[in-house]
Amino acid sequence: MKYYLIAGERSGDFHAANLMRELRGQDAGAQFRYWGGDMMQAEGGELVRHYQDLAIMGFLEAATSVLKFRGYLKQCQADILAYQPDVLILVDYAGFNMRMAKFAKEQEIKVFYYISPKIWAWNQGRVEKVKAYVDKMFVILPFETEFYQKFNYPVDYAGNPTADSVAEFQPTADFHERNRLEPDKPIIAVLPGSRKQEIEEMLHEMIAILPGFQEYQFVVAGVNNLDPNYYKHFHRNGIRFVFDQTFDLLSHATAALVTSGTATLETALFGVPQIVCYRTSALSYAIGKMVIKVPYISLVNLIAGREVVKELIQGEFTARNLLDELRSLLTDPAYLARMKAGYAELREKLGQHQAAKKTAELMVGYLSEGR
Repeated sequence: MKYYLIAGERSGDFHAANLMRELRGQDAGAQFRYWGGDMMQAEGGELVRHYQDLAIMGFLEAATSVLKFRGYLKQCQADILAYQPDVLILVDYAGFNMRMAKFAKEQEIKVFYYISPKIWAWNQGRVEKVKAYVDKMFVILPFETEFYQKFNYPVDYAGNPTADSVAEFQPTADFHERNRLEPDKPIIAVLPGSRKQEIEEMLHEMIAILPGFQEYQFVVAGVNNLDPNYYKHFHRNGIRFVFDQTFDLLSHATAALVTSGTATLETALFGVPQIVCYRTSALSYAIGKMVIKVPYISLVNLIAGREVVKELIQGEFTARNLLDELRSLLTDPAYLARMKAGYAELREKLGQHQAAKKTAELMVGYLSEGR
């Protein structure tokens, strides 16, 4: 069968690559064409456009990129029509992918969605569009099943791929040596994100507190989809950088400063105490405050249904608050114990399911049945 996939950011590239691998295991004749990234490309098939071209962060930034966005939509639509896939598989990235779902449905192309748009967070009315345009939805967060049930739309929960990846990970024995880290100095992991816009907003503040923690080494998780030279203007004495070794870094970390996103869930699953951080433009934040319907921004707190980790958002994201919160994480045993207990609840809710494999089995099954 012919599969066309669209992943618009780094985490989607990772999850789509795993799904492609499992789809090939279920369908020996699988052919892939996609918008995605390096990890998908490593699985074979043909990359049409890299997700770096699509990176837009925040409402204001999206508004100023309308013409480019429309151009990409038209290019993608034309490419799908030329390829004539058996199914279009959309991976997260709602702003672009919901438009592509509508287009594909109009062309009578089957639409599967892997990793639901976060419509439970804002604009819940879009559930009707999901029901109209998406043939099958495959969710990765347990509470999403209950959310969609309220709208009489059955979805498949096959587990959480991040939980599976963390459970399968084996730490690298020579991590310190390979990265020239001090073996006897505890690590504060700094995860500023994977897009330039968010890194610019987050990283300077995160590393500003280093002088207050001289007994620790601050290690920044860099990503290889950005030029390593880009990180040079963040260099300070005592700051170290590692690239594409986030899991290794978390497996050795004592605590972490994490930009809101999938990384907050990864950090929790590694059992690392964390502070969740987020800041965007003033206008984007003001719009977000008006439309977002959930009490938290981190996946950890959303899945738990309560505050497990501290969220420092917008005006609260300051070096002073970071410093105070990190000191509490490192010195208050009761605070740490409460967070660890929350992490245990989180793991139980997510379970272990081999999410990519089970999702691939479901997808191939539905396609074979003609559903």
